[in-house]
Amino acid sequence: MSAVSIFTKVIKSFPHLVLMALSLLWMYLTLGRRVRKTRKAFEKQLIQQGMSNEDAKRLSACFEDLKNSFTDMLKQGIIS
Repeated sequence: MSAVSIFTKVIKSFPHLVLMALSLLWMYLTLGRRVRKTRKAFEKQLIQQGMSNEDAKRLSACFEDLKNSFTDMLKQGIIS
C-alpha cells in the first residue's frame, strides 16, 4: 500500500471515528442520570410494596455498583 492510499483511508474513516467518539461521550455523560432515575424508580416500587427505606436503598445500590464497574471497565480499556 502506498502512503497516499493509507492517508485516503484515514481521511475517509475520520467522520465515522468522530461520530463514534461523540456517541461514547454522550453515553458516558447521560449514564449517571439514567442510573439515578432507575434507582429512584426501583426504590419507589419497593417502598410501595412495603419495604423500609433503608432496605430499598441498600438493594438499589447494585445499580450504582454496576454503573461504576461498567465505567471502570471502559476507562481501563481506553487507557490500556
